[in-house]
Formats: sequence, C-alpha cells, structure tokens
Amino acid sequence: MSFNIQSMMRFDFSYWFFAAFAGLCVFVDSTVHAADSATSSSEDSNQPPGLTQRPGQSSNNWYDAAGNLYVRAATGRWSNYDESKAGGYTLPDPLVLNNGEPVKDAKTWFEKRRPEILNACLTEIYGRISDNTPKVKFEVTKVDTNALNGTVVMKQIVGYIGDVKEPCIRFTMYIPSNAKEPVPMIVTVGPGEFAFPNRPATGASNAVSQSGAAFGTNQLRGGSFAGFHFGGAPITNIIKHGWGFANVGVYSIQADRNNFTNGVIGMTLKPGETKPAPDEWGVLSAWAWGLSRVMDFLETDKSVDAKQVAIEGHSRWGKTVLWAAASDQRFAMVYASCSGKMGAALFRRDWGETVDNMTGDYSGYQFARNFPKYAGHWNDLPVDAHELIALIAPRPVFITGGSTDQWSDPHGEFLAEVAAGPVYRLLGKKDLGTTNMPPLDMTVDSGELAFKEHSGGHMATPADWQDFLKFANKYLKTPRSRAN
Repeated sequence: MSFNIQSMMRFDFSYWFFAAFAGLCVFVDSTVHAADSATSSSEDSNQPPGLTQRPGQSSNNWYDAAGNLYVRAATGRWSNYDESKAGGYTLPDPLVLNNGEPVKDAKTWFEKRRPEILNACLTEIYGRISDNTPKVKFEVTKVDTNALNGTVVMKQIVGYIGDVKEPCIRFTMYIPSNAKEPVPMIVTVGPGEFAFPNRPATGASNAVSQSGAAFGTNQLRGGSFAGFHFGGAPITNIIKHGWGFANVGVYSIQADRNNFTNGVIGMTLKPGETKPAPDEWGVLSAWAWGLSRVMDFLETDKSVDAKQVAIEGHSRWGKTVLWAAASDQRFAMVYASCSGKMGAALFRRDWGETVDNMTGDYSGYQFARNFPKYAGHWNDLPVDAHELIALIAPRPVFITGGSTDQWSDPHGEFLAEVAAGPVYRLLGKKDLGTTNMPPLDMTVDSGELAFKEHSGGHMATPADWQDFLKFANKYLKTPRSRAN
C-alpha cells in the first residue's frame, strides 16, 4: 500500500509509534518462537545455507537475505521457504465421512461430517471445554452516554466467572447514539480491553498508558503488549455504518503462558492437578470460550442484533476467532488477520512456522495436550486448516496475510480457503472463485470466502480494515440498509 505525503499526515504520531511498536513485538515474538530448539543450531549440518543472525536475538534465530525467519524446531526440522519443498502432503477430504462415505447434501454435512471434524479439532488440537467450568454472571460497570463526543453510548462490562473477581471477562462496547433499533456488532479480540470515553488523547506515552489503546485519527491502534493487536479497528467508520463495536480482552480470562493453575482453566482443575486432561482446553480454547460468553451477554442486550455479530482477531487472536466461530455457530462472520499455522494456514504445509514449532514450549500450552504428539507427524493430523474454515460455513470468512510475514504463510492461508470451497458450494454459497494466488493488495471477495495478501508485515493494515468493512457491508445489515 502506498501513501503520499498528505495521506501520511492524516495518520498522527500514535500510528507511527505503534507501527514501530508492532515491529518490536514481532521481533520479541519471533525470539520466543525460536525458544524450542534442543541444541545449538549453528552446529547443525542441515542448516540452510546463506543464513545470518541479528544482534540481540536468540541463538536459534536465523535470517535469509529476504528477511525470512529460520528456526530449527526441537524435532531438528528447519524452517522452509522453498515452494518445491513445501508440499508432499494429502489433505483430508472435508466431504468424506470417517467411514469413507461421501457427503452429498447439507443434511449429511451438519448431522454427520461437521460433528466428526469438530470433535477431532476439540480432542486433538484445541481442546474441549472442561465439564465443570463455572457459570458467568455479567455486570455493566460503567455507562457513558456521551462517549466519542456524543456519537456513541459506551458500556464497560465484566463477566465474573463463578464466585470470584479474577479471572474474569472484560470488554467494552460502543453503540451508535442515534440507533433506533438493535445494531450489528464487530467484536475485536486482543490481550486487553480498553475504554475510549470521549475525545481521543494524543501522544504515544499516553496511548500506552490507556490500557493499550493508541488514539489516532478515527483509529484505535496498538501492539500485542499494549493491550490491542497490531493494526487498528477504524471505530469511526464502523459507527458510521450504523454498527456497534466491542473490544474483548482475553488475558483476564487466561494468561498467555504455560501455567494452567491460574485463569479459568485453573478453576476447573481438581486438587493436586496442574494441567487439564490431554483432550481438554489449552489457552486458545479458553479465549474462544470467553468469546462465546460475550455472545451470551450480547444476546441479552437490547441494543445489539445478536444474529449479526462479526469477530476479528490478529495473529494468535486470529487463530482464536477462527476457532471461536468454528465451535460456536452464533457468530455471523470472521476476520482473521495473519493467523498462520493452527489458524488459517494449512497445517501440513512446510512453510515458515510449522506444527513442530507450534507444539514446542513457547506455544504448546495454547492447545490440547494431545496436540504435541503430531510434531514430526503432520500427515497424521485428523484435520487441517481448510476443515477449520469449513466448520464456519456457510458464514462469511475474511482472511489476510502479509507479503513480508512469510512465517505466517499467507499462501498456505489462501490454499486452505481454496480447499474449503467445496463445503461452501455444497451449502449453496460461493467460494473464492479462483485457485490462483491473487496479486499483492488485491482483495478477492466475490463469494462468502474472501482473501487478501497485503504488502508488508505482520499486521492488520488500515487498507485491510477498509476492505473488510466493504466485505462485511454485504452481510451486516441495519434497518436503513435493508430498506435501501
């Protein structure tokens, strides 16, 4: 995406600060990604040629001339960016039952095949929710009827899990002040929720202090450690569409670390237990569970059209929203930005980050404890990313990647959407409409499946958001838009 000087000036200092901050977060995240190597990778004769290291990073982080990150996983496998070596896999057929019978109609899909895929995802990858998970009771803790200079009604909500104050579910929602009927909602997911009460503050340091909301012109921006994900949700444009907006902070539900004795998962453990059962939830499932509880609340709020709730997440939160929509059919549509492996990118494909990396110590806790057994045995996985996407069918899905974020495998994300197409067609919807990777910065969105690879890195760009809102406008309808 190109900018002239005038367009650049429309984005204030906070955008550029957080663009740099997002780059720092990617640097830190990449360093963590590399932490699962067993021995010094510099002594490995299988190391790809021509790699160099960067000062201050892990000894297991290496880069090629294009800037692609190379890591040797604990299995000894090095990252790959050669298409000729990325294949060699056979994807499971989403339209064939486990007993070998074909799926020929929607009834068989919903009653037989979809439950098979969902169960495999639950028990082998993301983990099922514990049977003794406490109930959630919501409380509206603050209402501001004059937020954003009178354009929205802001509500801050806390969902108390069981009879304790922490962990909890925190989110803030914004409803257009002029709404006469229930409105569609776009719900974004990140590590922390934020309040945006009135006039946007200025200055980067203040932006960080405000629970991670970077307040720029018509934009909310931030980085993963700042309480919001990279890129920014254009709240003003969302409100102008006549839609509501909400931000959910998931770290108050379950911390993003390898410690199950805290958070909602810890509340379900029996005395003496330190981990859930092998087929029970990891961190991503805990976050997705929290999103479903937010949906419970939205169904009770008379200002919200709960049949039209879209969810958006970036990176690990992109994985989260895909899994949340797959496991809870109440969500109307999904926007997953740079979600990578165990998100939208094909699991079996050897490109950038792989299953071997995802099962290591740095992120294995995000999944069911059954998942690590597939390290080095990707073809034994019972499902793949195209089936994760297919679980969302026939609802719309918008997926993006970045040209310099090859670690997240944008081409693998595209291929997964292509492979999910037969399920969408079976259900009477349109697929991507192409099997050829589109040019950079071109959005393919003629059907219920949409894809874009932007120029740039690991972020949701303003242009990505603009294209998503255009895509969402075909599906999220206000009374006024339905009349037109």
